[in-house]
Amino acid sequence: MPPSSFSLRLQKGITGGFAPPTPNQVITVHRSDGANEMEITHHKRESGTPHLQSLGTKSAPVNEGHKAALIAELESLLKGLPQEEPRGSEDIYGLDTGIFWQSADFQWANAAPEGCDRGHSDVQPSEEQVAKFQRAVDIVQQLVQ
Repeated sequence: MPPSSFSLRLQKGITGGFAPPTPNQVITVHRSDGANEMEITHHKRESGTPHLQSLGTKSAPVNEGHKAALIAELESLLKGLPQEEPRGSEDIYGLDTGIFWQSADFQWANAAPEGCDRGHSDVQPSEEQVAKFQRAVDIVQQLVQ
């Protein structure tokens, strides 16, 4: 069962350096406390263009069997995955993709808002954890469809 409220953001394009990262895609999903629907916003930057373009906002039933199961799986996956230490130091999953999750009892993020590329993380994921993070990314992509 998904949490009664949560906020989720997936950003492709999290590595930076001197300049902040240039995202290629941003997906946000938000469920207000006890709402029957979640709001999904999708932005994408086409190759060669400077800015993200809105692909729209839609509402989707959150308690629908398939979506509810995906959200519950996503939260469960994130609870078992490490985060870089220090925060924002490195893209430890190597996918140039960040997930930010917040619910009443759990917060998780694998990238700093200003981007990653400020050194080496003291925490490194196993191959199995990288595969689980990839599954988490796939789940967010499925929620948009």
